[in-house]
Amino acid sequence: MLKVLLAGGGTAGHINPALAIAEIIKEHYPDAEFCFAGNPNKLEAKIVPQAGYRFEPIQIEGLQRQISAENIKRNLKAVHYLVHSGRRAGQIIKDFAPDLVIGTGGYVSAPVVRKAQKMGIPTAIHEANAFAGISTKMLSRNADVIMLTVENTKNLDESAKDRTVITGLPVRRAFDRRTKQEARRELGFSDDDIVILSAGGSLGSKTINDTVAGLLKWYKKTDSKICHIHSYGTYIDYKNYIDELEAEGVEIRGSKRLMVQEYVNMPLALAACDLVISRCGASTLTEIEAVGRGAILIPSPMVAENHQYHNGMVLQNAGAGFVFEEKDLEADTVINKVAELTADRSKLEELSRNAASLHISDTNDRIFAALEPLIKK
Repeated sequence: MLKVLLAGGGTAGHINPALAIAEIIKEHYPDAEFCFAGNPNKLEAKIVPQAGYRFEPIQIEGLQRQISAENIKRNLKAVHYLVHSGRRAGQIIKDFAPDLVIGTGGYVSAPVVRKAQKMGIPTAIHEANAFAGISTKMLSRNADVIMLTVENTKNLDESAKDRTVITGLPVRRAFDRRTKQEARRELGFSDDDIVILSAGGSLGSKTINDTVAGLLKWYKKTDSKICHIHSYGTYIDYKNYIDELEAEGVEIRGSKRLMVQEYVNMPLALAACDLVISRCGASTLTEIEAVGRGAILIPSPMVAENHQYHNGMVLQNAGAGFVFEEKDLEADTVINKVAELTADRSKLEELSRNAASLHISDTNDRIFAALEPLIKK
């Protein structure tokens, strides 16, 4: 029986690819057994067991770069975890006895994959972002296969290039189920409407929420006929978002054109829209490409090595979107770009075509083709 150990976590951007890779392998090896190694205090400790997989905890934290009394304490704890992580990784590997170990990023993947490499077990890693993370850079030196989402992934060691394969990032099947017309009928929009979707992730983003608030007020001033779907997030600070907008004269409740909710059905909303306003997480951008939609992108500055900026620039360089860093945003930056794009529908259509051209439609096949030689080994 094939046994595969996967390691990755911290965010959904590392967990979901690991779960997707497990499903891809399972399609070809239905009897395969899987185990996931992850941080017991992070999102993977909840998501992985819910998906029905064995979960083995390994405690590890990243180092804080800014110097403060609190961060010094956190770094001392992180060093303590790091010292013991190799032993724990070895214990997990010995107990599960995997034939293959796969890392999908996040600090937790490093000690597990590294230990497997030292033990002579075949290893593969997958990098979701256009700027390789610390774990990927370190593990790529000895990984048998390095799977990349973006061809021009920056800052990888030259010696790793002969072991890299461009696979793309797996996308949930739900994004293939509806046409734009079907999605609009379901949401109550017409085929002639211009529909904009905005979101700042499941928790939400203050920058995206503030930007959209300004945009919704602008619609009211200009008597715009644009329809807008906005997901403001589940973070407690945004619980009064709709009340605050209505207090400023923006009618949300009962509106046929404005759909503002804590959380929206993203496959449905993305299928219905013409333009997306969002952060630049790898999964989000892959979904945008899969559906073929232009985007206004505001990368989060609070991520390792500013990787969201590099993700977003892939779309901008392909003529599929526009990247605005937070430090450059002004009150009317996004409003002006929306006004420009919605005034000429052909511009939206061009952005959509360019976004669709970036999508790798056979990602699942590419991932399995990359892993199959290691499985057979």
